[in-house]
Amino acid sequence: MILAVVLVVALVGGLRFIAGGKDAADTQLPNEVITETPSISSGPTLEPMPEKPEERWQYIEELENLEVEVDVPEREVGPPKLMQCGSFRKRSDAERLRASIALQGLESQIYPSNNNTWFRVVLGPYETKRDAEAERHILQRARIHGCQIWNWNL
Repeated sequence: MILAVVLVVALVGGLRFIAGGKDAADTQLPNEVITETPSISSGPTLEPMPEKPEERWQYIEELENLEVEVDVPEREVGPPKLMQCGSFRKRSDAERLRASIALQGLESQIYPSNNNTWFRVVLGPYETKRDAEAERHILQRARIHGCQIWNWNL
């Protein structure tokens, strides 16, 4: 209890110190009325603002008519980009994945290996990797994961 009283007194004293120690009596206006009006001529004379200087930069006029030539390299044309979504030992498994892909509105092919031991489910070819990525995202939303984009010639 005593500690709380001490803290309140310290808080009030700190606030008075911050305020400059002025009491309520000090902040009241005096009863005297000021009868003198300050004269305007007694202060320093004000000079008019100087003229706005002319712009000394010329880059605005120089850049308005400037043309920039950009050298854009041609796209490298390589092997077509294909996306493989699975490789299976049984053709029925490959057909099942191909049907799931078809339900998403995409077309895929099944490529058997030389001795018909592996069946790859492949989409494409795509002109750009971005096209392949767009279809891969469609398949990922359908929970078909594991599709990889390759540069192959079949």
